Amino acid sequence: MNDEIPRHISIILDGNGRWAKKQNKIRLFGHKAGAVSVRETATRCAELGVEYLSLYAFSEENWNRPADEVHGLMELMRRTVLDERETFRKNHIRFRVIGNLSRLSKELQGIIKMVEDETAANTGMTLILMLSYSGKWDLLQATKRYAADCLAEGRELPLDEEGFSDYLATAGIPDPDLLIRTSGELRISNYMLWQCAYTEFYFTPVLWPDFRKKDLDLAIESYKQRERRYGKVK
Repeated sequence: MNDEIPRHISIILDGNGRWAKKQNKIRLFGHKAGAVSVRETATRCAELGVEYLSLYAFSEENWNRPADEVHGLMELMRRTVLDERETFRKNHIRFRVIGNLSRLSKELQGIIKMVEDETAANTGMTLILMLSYSGKWDLLQATKRYAADCLAEGRELPLDEEGFSDYLATAGIPDPDLLIRTSGELRISNYMLWQCAYTEFYFTPVLWPDFRKKDLDLAIESYKQRERRYGKVK
């Protein structure tokens, strides 16, 4: 058994569209409802002493969704980041966004940079929004960065697992201890493929807009019942 609170919890936010369909609403309605779950979950994690909370909010593959849904999601991201600035200040939360941000609008990129800078000195929990992110993209960009460094040095640079992690978009952030996926899907959907090598997985049928503090507590309790051996014998 493991009685410690996970240092880093990551969540794949899934089920917004299905939740909206059950309400006979458009998919964007579900995404808006999911923002409440983000606030509640982040608040609970901060209360429990979780150091890092990362949320898989929009994948590289999500750009292939209908244009009106993508536009609505980006506008929701813009408003949510701005609306939560006071929450970040009050709770000393450091805000970061990780992903292929070049695909975002210049306005959204500017807002993200502004809020990241505003919260950079905060000493509480780090809240990470994974936006326009995918595990394969991350591995590819890391490999390209390493190759560029080798070319610049004119030789093959030494590289081990720790060194390679420094080329990932998540450099400086500990790997997730617990990965939660909502909505009952049993896959990680191209998410942090390198970083989740020894992550504990927890799948729940709860749709993301219905996810509340009690659901987070159940996931953490499940995590505490597990032995993390990392290939060793205990």
